[in-house]
Amino acid sequence: MFTGIVEELGSLRSIEQFPGEAAAIWVTGPLAVSDALIGSSVSVNGVCLTVTELDGDAFRADVMRETLIHSTIGQAGVGDALNLERAVRADTRLGGHIVSGHVDAVARLMSREPAQRWEVFRFDLAPPQAQQVALKGSITVDGVSLTVSGVGESDDGGHWFEVSLIPTTLNETTLGSRQVGDQVNIETDVLAKYVQRLVENGSTR
Repeated sequence: MFTGIVEELGSLRSIEQFPGEAAAIWVTGPLAVSDALIGSSVSVNGVCLTVTELDGDAFRADVMRETLIHSTIGQAGVGDALNLERAVRADTRLGGHIVSGHVDAVARLMSREPAQRWEVFRFDLAPPQAQQVALKGSITVDGVSLTVSGVGESDDGGHWFEVSLIPTTLNETTLGSRQVGDQVNIETDVLAKYVQRLVENGSTR
């Protein structure tokens, strides 16, 4: 489990493709590996990956076909910056919100508008996730815990949500370098998922 508070900007050292569309990646991240063991979990751009090998300030992780299909990990190139977070400890503050590292969808950055002390990012939202996103609720974008500052529908009937990013978030995560059209990993609030499931099953009575 994670909190969505990015600990460091790592980078993709290498990626090796395997038959069957699986892959292995090496990620450089001195803080991430500082207390890592084989089997440790690390959030990489919001994707929970398992450490399978350690080498200096880098770790190796296997990425299955399902993860490559449903996240942006497979789109990363050597040298690209990556948001890294170690699994949360039971004795630390939960600074963001409960994040599983299981990506629900890939979203596209529709616009980014500067304001006085922040920037407003708007992302498209697939219909299955639209009911799980609420104004002032929590959402994870590329592993970053954010508060939803706006939700709505486009003229074409599509759904979108907005987040307002302060300079610290822009400077210390990969979101600051995102451009319109870029894709990001989205994880909706786990509590919203359970509520939706209960409602669909008529179990709220």
